[in-house]
Amino acid sequence: MLTVHSDAYFMQQALLQADLADQQLEIPIGAVIVCENKIVAKAYNQVEKLQDVTAHAEMLAITAAQNYLSSKYLDNCTMYVTLEPCTMCSGALFLSRMGALFIGARDSKRGFSLLNPVPFHPKTKVSFGILEADCEAKIKEFFKKMRNKQKE
Repeated sequence: MLTVHSDAYFMQQALLQADLADQQLEIPIGAVIVCENKIVAKAYNQVEKLQDVTAHAEMLAITAAQNYLSSKYLDNCTMYVTLEPCTMCSGALFLSRMGALFIGARDSKRGFSLLNPVPFHPKTKVSFGILEADCEAKIKEFFKKMRNKQKE
């Protein structure tokens, strides 16, 4: 059930960001950062648009939240992201001391869970599976669309 301030609500907001990426032919990954039940940052992948390999949704959201809160540490914040962060993004999450991380879908090819040990701050709480089916479907549909476009 989507109620305001629920994990599902905030992941839905991340999915809306992923929709923006999809509309721009970016890999549809979205992220929002919440502090005290308020969204303080939201972002989507902009790698192609900015021609910047670091312009992942998580990286852009971290920077926006740090600017908004005037703090390099986000230990009182929670990130909701539609796909499991890569190693670069997990490193930024570690350094920002993100308080909690909620992940929609797993990334078995490039996700941080391939690493051992897991690269997060010891106090960061990590949870998987919020709106997992919706998050997975968005990624799968995007790559299916891109494969079909290549065949044309």
